Amino acid sequence: MGGRIDCYLDIAPSSLETAFLSAQTLGNQPPWLLPAKAVYLGADSLRAAERLSLPYQGGPPDLMAMSKTLSPLRALHFIKAHYPTDTFLSAFALFFHKLWTPPHVNLVDDANLEAALAEATETLDGGGKLFTAEDVARIMAGRDSMRERVKQLTGEAVEKGAFGAPWLWVTNGQGETAAFFGSDRFNHIYRFLEIPFQDVAVLPPSKL
Repeated sequence: MGGRIDCYLDIAPSSLETAFLSAQTLGNQPPWLLPAKAVYLGADSLRAAERLSLPYQGGPPDLMAMSKTLSPLRALHFIKAHYPTDTFLSAFALFFHKLWTPPHVNLVDDANLEAALAEATETLDGGGKLFTAEDVARIMAGRDSMRERVKQLTGEAVEKGAFGAPWLWVTNGQGETAAFFGSDRFNHIYRFLEIPFQDVAVLPPSKL
């Protein structure tokens, strides 16, 4: 039997331990409300962005308000259920980009969410439109049908021990399972799945 990775994630704030899972269900205190951790995250986020060659100029000005992502999550689940996988992934990437890069669009607002769907393209750099005006109206109206689905998946993740996102539930070839939290745990995941990989290693000093 092959391995499997089930990933539970949110568009906000997937790297700050207080996605819908923690803030709505577990009542965790957001880390940026802890002064020392807020300072640390400001520097660490820049390091992470630099490593991935991504633009980063700081988080949204009102992250708590923008983190109430039930509405955009329901829209994404509707897209996942009714459109091709590539369309869903492109929409997810757009929502994430909208929230985390200036001008930090608040997708909790219906008008902003509708506008984001209307402008969505195959890639962040352009390409064909993902949705027609009729599609956008259908997705906005269809969010309500995803209430139970989002609730179900949230409960499923919490039952598996989730306290934030991304939460990765991994099953290896022997049917054994393990949980991993965060976007920087893939070396541990590869090892658990017995996938050959090149780990981080210190190089010998240059002789030049």
